[in-house]
Amino acid sequence: MYEIKRPRKDKKLPVVLSGGEVSKILSAVSNIKHKAILMIIYSAGLRVSEVVKLKVEDIDDERKLIRVKGAKGRKDRYTILSDKALETSEIYLKSHKPKKWLFTGAKKTGHLNIRSVQKIFDNAVKSAGIRKDVSVHCLRHSFATHLLESGVDLRYIQELLGHKSSKTTEIYTHVSNKNLGKIKSPLDNLNL
Repeated sequence: MYEIKRPRKDKKLPVVLSGGEVSKILSAVSNIKHKAILMIIYSAGLRVSEVVKLKVEDIDDERKLIRVKGAKGRKDRYTILSDKALETSEIYLKSHKPKKWLFTGAKKTGHLNIRSVQKIFDNAVKSAGIRKDVSVHCLRHSFATHLLESGVDLRYIQELLGHKSSKTTEIYTHVSNKNLGKIKSPLDNLNL
């Protein structure tokens, strides 16, 4: 029974949005709460399960950090928060005044559910006219890839994403166009 070979697992590359596509998606959202959710996901590279469970106290606006508690593998970590996401979050906090959970659900006592965030993202993608088959997790992939392309060390990206193994983070080297963009196709050298 132990000698039965298991089929190999597919090694699929993540779908990554360009900076322009992320900008279109975020610009397509008019609801301040929805905009804050998507901006925080992209700004910090959060998983959907992490953003819905953020508490108001997890946002450190002085240090521009987000504390992610009990993430995958029951690990806590800090990740970055951009100035633009912080600005939008402050507008949201002033208008909605959440008590415990940063993003409350339909019942004000509980947090937003994952399906709601996916629906917010899907609507934004549709409004932005993006034709790629994407999920909200693509914002996390895009965050990591864009950091790598801007020269951030893979070790820091691993830390921000909360990956246990550097092998998990290395997948972003395969989708980054940092070095691929410098390679010239032989077709461009032909005199046609």
